[in-house]
Amino acid sequence: QVQLVESGGGLVQAGGSMRLSCAASGTISIMYMGWYRQAPGKQREVVATIYTNGGSTNYARSVKGRFTISRDNAQNTVDLQMSGLKPEDTAVYYCNAFMQSSSQQWREYWGQGTQVTVSS
Repeated sequence: QVQLVESGGGLVQAGGSMRLSCAASGTISIMYMGWYRQAPGKQREVVATIYTNGGSTNYARSVKGRFTISRDNAQNTVDLQMSGLKPEDTAVYYCNAFMQSSSQQWREYWGQGTQVTVSS
């Protein structure tokens, strides 16, 4: 069974730092992994993505320079290091990945989500 399991999250003061981690299991190949977030009353938005081949990254304009996404391809994990956190970063953060299952099917997968709350 292919799944993504997140860890990290919680409450932090504005200006602080936090690290989110996500581990993929049950997959035989990963094209990309990333993080999305959804604030109350807002649509889910992409935060950052990283590709397996070449390690290219993309960031939302709102987090560029403050957040860093990284991969451990051998462990099938992706981390999101967040610094300079702002109250507007408060949201549920979701791990996302495009992965191949043992039945050769490729599709997008989502983690269960983890709450990040930044207090002012």
